[in-house]
Amino acid sequence: MSKKRKQPWPVFIAIILAVFAGMAAGTDSGIFGITFYSIFNVIGVIFINALTLVVVPLVSSSIITGIARIGNDEAFGRLGFKTLAFYISTSLIAILIGLFFVNIIAPGKVGIEHPAAAAHALLNQETTTFAKFIEQIVPSNIFYAFSQGQMLGVIFFSLLFGYATSKIESNAGAILSGFWQGIFQVMLRITHIIMKFLPIGVFCLVAQAFAKTGAESLGKVGLFTLTVLLGLATFIFVALPLLLKFVGRVNPWRHFRAMGPALITAFSTSSSSATLPITIDCVEKRAGVSNKICSLVVPLGTSINMSGSALYECVAAMFVAQVYGIEISLTTQFAVVVLSLITSIGVAGVPSASLMAILIILKAIGLPAEGLGLFIAVDRLLDMCRTTVNVFSDSCCAVLVAKSEGEKHVLTEDV
Repeated sequence: MSKKRKQPWPVFIAIILAVFAGMAAGTDSGIFGITFYSIFNVIGVIFINALTLVVVPLVSSSIITGIARIGNDEAFGRLGFKTLAFYISTSLIAILIGLFFVNIIAPGKVGIEHPAAAAHALLNQETTTFAKFIEQIVPSNIFYAFSQGQMLGVIFFSLLFGYATSKIESNAGAILSGFWQGIFQVMLRITHIIMKFLPIGVFCLVAQAFAKTGAESLGKVGLFTLTVLLGLATFIFVALPLLLKFVGRVNPWRHFRAMGPALITAFSTSSSSATLPITIDCVEKRAGVSNKICSLVVPLGTSINMSGSALYECVAAMFVAQVYGIEISLTTQFAVVVLSLITSIGVAGVPSASLMAILIILKAIGLPAEGLGLFIAVDRLLDMCRTTVNVFSDSCCAVLVAKSEGEKHVLTEDV
């Protein structure tokens, strides 16, 4: 089976070439009056749209078929509790790691001048309150939720639909289960077709990011970038592997290998939602987690488990405070931790969505909202990194839940 899988080297080569191509092209150079940046942008958007195209039907059909198989209240409640407990715990661990590094390194105390123009543009956009996020969990119109891609509403409806399907008359339930299983298989097949164009999509997305930021802009907030990367690296290479090793009793390195395609896609797209089809495929086919658990844990994690984003939001808020010379007490730091945990739950799985959550945190603790301009130049690159962490954290939860349920074939073979 592993021999039939394509090696990731074409994607790695595409990323390396894209870095040089993007920095060389910039945003102005082009051919026949068309900039290379616009070409990268169009192809990149098309690739993300193609992936996002299958997200809603894939999530819905995956959850419905998975929950329909569970078939009893006790199992459903047990899986749900384990999943939520893991997500809250890992996000809290990630936030505390970020808080540690931002206090030790103190990247904002180096006298950085802050550009406010970029922040003012963001302030004109509508921000989503936590109350609004809660309201989206139970949609008044499921077709509207489907059309708008409101994943929490879609997941809530799918959970109810799948559970109800398992409780109705067996013949009708079998027909419905077969229908949604067919939808799920079709969406996976479409995903495989789209993934044939992964190197091209990765090249354009990464080239676009480096064409816009370049090496010079990265240097302006290098210490902030280093702080975030150290926090993310500690979480993904230390904290999560320790959980896999001592709680899940599995080989962390084997899980990294299993999740390779999903992690590469997450890094290049900066979208956990766009990566969802590949994440499900890796967790189920490569890591060996059953569809029953995978179909519940992974889609739910895409909506509410943003561990990397939570870490980033905490570091960003503390960074702004340090730049403006505002001393943050332990009580306020605790508030930042809580706010980062809550707002990360509502972060959409799309590029740069964390900026809206950071705005909410800044306003809540009395920091100037234009502080966003301090790090917005490197947000795209860091978004690629934190999205990778988000996706890997989701997959770790699926493995841990599967092992706690006694599944024997999780990460038993190299891929």
